[in-house]
Amino acid sequence: MYIGPLFNYSLLIKINMIFPIGDDQVKGGSKPIFSYSFIAINVLVFVLLQLGNEAFTYANSAVPYEITTGTDLITQQGQIPHFPGPTPIYLTLLYSIFMHGSWMHLIGNMVFLWVFADNIESTVGSRRFVIFYFLGGLAASLSHIATDSMSVMPSLGASGAIAACLGAYLVMFPKSKVKVLFFIKIFAVPAFLFLGFWIVQQVVSGMGSLGGDSQGVAWFAHIGGFTFGVVGGLFFRFTYPKVEQVHAEYTPIEVVATRYNNRGITKRFKKV
Repeated sequence: MYIGPLFNYSLLIKINMIFPIGDDQVKGGSKPIFSYSFIAINVLVFVLLQLGNEAFTYANSAVPYEITTGTDLITQQGQIPHFPGPTPIYLTLLYSIFMHGSWMHLIGNMVFLWVFADNIESTVGSRRFVIFYFLGGLAASLSHIATDSMSVMPSLGASGAIAACLGAYLVMFPKSKVKVLFFIKIFAVPAFLFLGFWIVQQVVSGMGSLGGDSQGVAWFAHIGGFTFGVVGGLFFRFTYPKVEQVHAEYTPIEVVATRYNNRGITKRFKKV
């Protein structure tokens, strides 16, 4: 589906033929309800609200100029369509996290969300994960806006928030094995190699985009989200083991994880 010029937050850009398809799973802890719920919400928004509705997509995408000035652009700017957005216009920072520009944009982002988010939610708990996810998406959008605050180019996509999950995963589970598909062969690589390669690509491409060639990708949204995720992941890694009670009716118990115990943050719960 072509919906005109948009900045896509797409994680699979520049990965070429290497796709993550799985990883080592945390055993025990919170059920990753929101990790999978977010996938369902993104798909439903795209299918039910975006397909065949260009006005909805443009109206609810985040536009740097609108966020910087607080002004809702309602008429076409050059070759870029604009439609009346929500009130206040800052809500587009939230709405755009759940929208995508095409099927491939959606599928690519959801693959990354499916692979990397559940371990984080299982470890830190659903409430903390939801807060972290939205703050990561906000940090990503603001990072993109900071690079060109007066741009009228709409931007949308979940990968700013997902990039935050990647950053947290890197510091929380650096030795986890990520299963990747390369053409028709499946093999496993340490998370720190896969994610390190990914962020280097984003930084290199981001620096190149400062010369004007962004390839339609908000590179600095990825970089900003990832940076936020690293900071959040460090916080979770060094403070979460000190939490004595995660839910009112459950008490965390230190156990040896099925595959590996990442500095004691893998938990199992029992009724008390």
